[in-house]
Amino acid sequence: MSDTPSDPMVGRLIDGRYQVRSRIARGGMATVYLATDLRLERRVAIKIMHGHLADDNTFKARFVQEARSAARLAHPNVVNVYDQGQDADMAYLVMEYLPGITLRDLLKDYGRLTSEQTMDILEAVLAGLAAAHKAGIVHRDLKPENVLLADDGRIKIGDFGLARAVNNNTATGQALLGTIAYLSPELVTRGIADARSDIYALGIMTYEMLTGEQPYVGEAPMQIAYQHANDTVPMPSVRIPTIPHELDELVLWATARDPEQRPRDARVMLDQLLDLDRLVRPAPPATGQSATMVMPGGVAAAVADADTQILGGAPLVPAVAGVGTAVATPAALLTDKSRKRKNRGYFLFALVLLLAALAGGTGWFFGTGPGSDVPIPTLISASPEDATAQLTELGLEAALSTEFSGTIPAGLVSSTNPDPGIRVAKGSTVTLRVSQGPQPIVLPALAGLTADAATATVTELKAGIGATDSIFDDTVESGLVISATRELDGADVSQGGDYFEGMNVNLVLSLGSVPDVSGESVDDATAILGDRGLLVTTGDEVFSDSIAEGDVVSAAAVNEGPVRAGDTYALTTSLGPKPVTVPNIVGLPWNEGKQVLTDLGFKLSYNLGADAIAPLLSVASTAPAAGTDAPKNSTVTLKPTNPFG
Repeated sequence: MSDTPSDPMVGRLIDGRYQVRSRIARGGMATVYLATDLRLERRVAIKIMHGHLADDNTFKARFVQEARSAARLAHPNVVNVYDQGQDADMAYLVMEYLPGITLRDLLKDYGRLTSEQTMDILEAVLAGLAAAHKAGIVHRDLKPENVLLADDGRIKIGDFGLARAVNNNTATGQALLGTIAYLSPELVTRGIADARSDIYALGIMTYEMLTGEQPYVGEAPMQIAYQHANDTVPMPSVRIPTIPHELDELVLWATARDPEQRPRDARVMLDQLLDLDRLVRPAPPATGQSATMVMPGGVAAAVADADTQILGGAPLVPAVAGVGTAVATPAALLTDKSRKRKNRGYFLFALVLLLAALAGGTGWFFGTGPGSDVPIPTLISASPEDATAQLTELGLEAALSTEFSGTIPAGLVSSTNPDPGIRVAKGSTVTLRVSQGPQPIVLPALAGLTADAATATVTELKAGIGATDSIFDDTVESGLVISATRELDGADVSQGGDYFEGMNVNLVLSLGSVPDVSGESVDDATAILGDRGLLVTTGDEVFSDSIAEGDVVSAAAVNEGPVRAGDTYALTTSLGPKPVTVPNIVGLPWNEGKQVLTDLGFKLSYNLGADAIAPLLSVASTAPAAGTDAPKNSTVTLKPTNPFG
């Protein structure tokens, strides 16, 4: 937390009651500030919706939903909501202020947690989530950022902004909500969430706490979503061999792709975690002495007579004679809690061992004995022969089937049933699905369709749109498909053709024809072509009998090939009509000389007199004189000879 004087909200009084002190955090929907409730004289956290979302009824409704959802919960492991309201154009939410860090901060500092620390945090989160599920609320955005570790040792779930009431078919609406790294397969594929979707997110968080990494990574969100929908979360011990087998089973149970195979709600998983805790925790040391512990303020019976403490503030630890006062960090508190649990004694440990022995071969988790079960190995991309051999070595039977696959080459194993990582009894049959390559499809004619229609047609066939190009075309209307090719091999499918599911189709769209700017001024032509996204440069100058001097005679693309937006057009401008050289017709018969000038496009001017006989005359001179350049259509004056000397 840091002061942000430049933030206009800092120092503002909201609704005449909440004095904003500093900014704590900023998220996608709102910003959280530290504020003082002047009426009750206590520090609170106030969440204020971003101004640009204030007019969006959907976001506003979701914001109010957070207040209603959280207000229905009263549990030590859920952040309390005190108030919700509207101040002018601001929607706000007032919550309990918890100084401390988030689980994400803890993971950044320590990389990964011990098994005991993981179980401590998971127990607290499950306890709060169980209360939410009992109240009919699904959180839908569980992630380390929403698990708060207070300075006084409390662990709480916050941010119920995406929460909704539980039913058998709770949907997300038009878009998937929640962080992609923690989305359950049913949210990715069908947009449906219930309490078991929260369990899946907790399973991913547990894997991350134990290993320090998320199980699925990718360069694009859709790559991660695809893995959630199609892959099985690996056992944490594959990455960290020292992780207990029981925690492997817990993660696999919580992250089963089929929601029916997961705990039905947080209470079921919490009960199993408490049983598991007794098995996983190491036995306490056989000594009569207890390690010295730093107790968080307000929780130990030994400090019942200490001074009154302010909840939510810095922990106040009373001094004991000979012992200095210490402030425990969240990591130290977790370690302390783990140490205390180790001192439960041999009696409870022996009792658990006895109960485990009585359970015998039925196991304690999925109803099967871990000692007699084997995990199905990852056989993807193996040949059927190699995959069969691996299963045989594990005491499993192999059966073959086929399926189409856009990612695994034909002839190799593309998937198994059950999925890799699932533990099954020896002698069980594992089905090896062998890839037949991509599934064939037939594309219809795409030329002449709009871009949206072509995209819909292709995606309905489970293919995709690859590269899209747009060019000017004199024959195809703007916005329509000119041609289509298969990205796989460049084959033309403009009029339809065979293809494969999952492959991309490249489209070329029309920008319409390039405007004709002949006869326009250079400025007007530049503006017309610029409006179509074309650049303009000055080209040649030519004589023109029909285009006025300085105007555009023609325009042409500088580069060869299809013309695209951003290409350059060169303008050819007019020099006006081409000058004509006056010929030497002096001495020619009058009528013959006239005809020569007329054929060259000159106008004639002369005066023969009333008594002149033209056939008897010849040309005496011209003005302009012979050899002079004169504009076409200009006038040449003729002077005849005197036939009588």
